[in-house]
Amino acid sequence: MIPPNNTQDLISDDTLIILGHVSGIFGILGWIKIFSETEPRENILQYCPWYLIGQGQSTDQGSNRIYKPETGKIHGKGLIAKLEGCNTRDLVATLVGSKIAIHRSQLPPLEPNEIYWSDLEGLQVQTTNGITLGKISYLFSTGANDVIVVQGERERLIPYVWDQVIRTIDLTNGLLIVDWDPSF
Repeated sequence: MIPPNNTQDLISDDTLIILGHVSGIFGILGWIKIFSETEPRENILQYCPWYLIGQGQSTDQGSNRIYKPETGKIHGKGLIAKLEGCNTRDLVATLVGSKIAIHRSQLPPLEPNEIYWSDLEGLQVQTTNGITLGKISYLFSTGANDVIVVQGERERLIPYVWDQVIRTIDLTNGLLIVDWDPSF
């Protein structure tokens, strides 16, 4: 993803960034199933520690549980991992649904004109004509291009195609400008 040159890194290195979530339990010895949003998906296993954010909790570090991944691997189309100190099915059952976060400072440095998806989430989206469409809820990849999911009076899926659709990213003012027909 390529933002304009006026983009600034306004986010603290202590900010927690969501990389995935605990999607289930695997076996009886305390292994968990993981849905990873990293690319490639197994990269999530390289980060330590993990801050597990339960449903309804914020990314405020004081309210999150800290775990160290002991080991992990690709399993079928997903990932499984074993967390240090978690040796029973009952213990890890309480973690299902938790988001997996790390400190932003643990992420690799960005190349010029790159941006992390997490920096776009929550930005207000406006058309080049000044019509507000809503806020970026999340992004996903389709193979052909990335897609921004915008929540407003209705949900919109907007392709992340620099210069053709995405015109300006202004992190300072929390704004993304798109060349997009609001009726779509």
